[in-house]
Amino acid sequence: MTRPILTAAEMRAAEAEAIAAGTPVGTLMERAGIAAAEAIRRFAGPLPALVLCGPGNNGGDGYVVARALREQGMGVRVAAVAEPRSEAALEARARWDGPVEGFGEGESAPLLIDALFGTGLGRPLDEAVAQRLCNLAGQARVRAAIDLPSGVATDDGCILSPVPDFDLTVTFATLKPSHLLQPAARHMGRIVVADIGIAAGSTLEEIARPTLEAPGPEDHKYSRGYVAVVGGEMPGAASLTAAGALRGGAGYVRLISDAPVSGLPAAVVQSRASIDSLLGDSRIGAIVAGPGLGRSEEAKRMLQRILEAAAPLVLDADALTLLGPDGHGPLRGLAQTAVLTPHAGEFAKLFADRSGSKVEQARRAAAEARAVIVYKGPDTVVAAPDGRAAIAAADTGWLATAGTGDVLTGVIAAMRAWGLDAYEAACAGVWLHGRAAALAGRGLIADDLLDHLPAAFADCL
Repeated sequence: MTRPILTAAEMRAAEAEAIAAGTPVGTLMERAGIAAAEAIRRFAGPLPALVLCGPGNNGGDGYVVARALREQGMGVRVAAVAEPRSEAALEARARWDGPVEGFGEGESAPLLIDALFGTGLGRPLDEAVAQRLCNLAGQARVRAAIDLPSGVATDDGCILSPVPDFDLTVTFATLKPSHLLQPAARHMGRIVVADIGIAAGSTLEEIARPTLEAPGPEDHKYSRGYVAVVGGEMPGAASLTAAGALRGGAGYVRLISDAPVSGLPAAVVQSRASIDSLLGDSRIGAIVAGPGLGRSEEAKRMLQRILEAAAPLVLDADALTLLGPDGHGPLRGLAQTAVLTPHAGEFAKLFADRSGSKVEQARRAAAEARAVIVYKGPDTVVAAPDGRAAIAAADTGWLATAGTGDVLTGVIAAMRAWGLDAYEAACAGVWLHGRAAALAGRGLIADDLLDHLPAAFADCL
């Protein structure tokens, strides 16, 4: 099941709608604090706790957390950076019957809970406050953040002030972009989304495990998906893409190459077929161009012909470089929506405007190119021309090795050939790729993903 992601403005609007419908802000704060306290207690156990409270509603949540944990029999101290400023936070403070320490006083505790500043923070913390937070966090055994770690911007993954690493982040109603966007995401630890009675939908969501259907008795190799991979100057990259498509669920994979490629699964068909033969084959469910294609004049001519194909296209690597900064114009006239899979360097060559968050950049690029964009990285974002977008859960850093993107391209092509639309195929491919990486574990190389893709695929059936 996909989880929606709301920006700070969207979250404020959702809260306002719930309040207008009859749920007082104090009730929402009470629900949030009790839910957060329960999640923290289950995660950390009955450790002595220090709750850091800010002046806004995030601090109000903190007072509720402190009271709820004390009612569970835990030892709790509270330190405040300032007095509450909102009516709901004042009420929550009044219901906390213990002392409130000054923010600069006292020592840390085995369990540190950050309820200083949450959604909507738009400026750096005071330097002394940021330093004190980091010092207290460094002395704690378990660190939990309410909503977002203090010092993190909500919408773009930016770090406004030094932020310690947290073990747990409890947020409310929905995820926020910075829970998944880097560099903020690396500080979150485990993320729990607590239901506090706010209903909200969004065109931005987390990439979820796809639901796929196992082949039935009526299926054959072509109905399961025929993927054609166009090779070129570097056969290794194209071979990883072809193997990725095969292991990713395609029923038939053909690698077009001038010379035989060693090390491929025997089930991958290799041939010297012309590009023209691909253009006229109605059985093909997806054509991949780019991995290992090269950047020669011949490669340019091949890409120009491939852009005339009726079959869906998945373009990566050299194909993106050959398109150039103004070259995504031809994509608008394709018979079907293409999928482009750029990493940051390739994205910069294709799209001049890189203002805003990674989500905003990907959405703008998708609209310009009229293609689905898979903006790869440790916080991969998928965007469609109609405005839909999704962020993948943080990948293992071990994916930062040569060839893993080539495998991803093959898996997306398999999903596209299997019949998913371009956006769904891209999201499914990203999830399968990430799951295979998790199964492969530490020290993986691109080839290891191939061995674990069948198990990742089986998780979706």
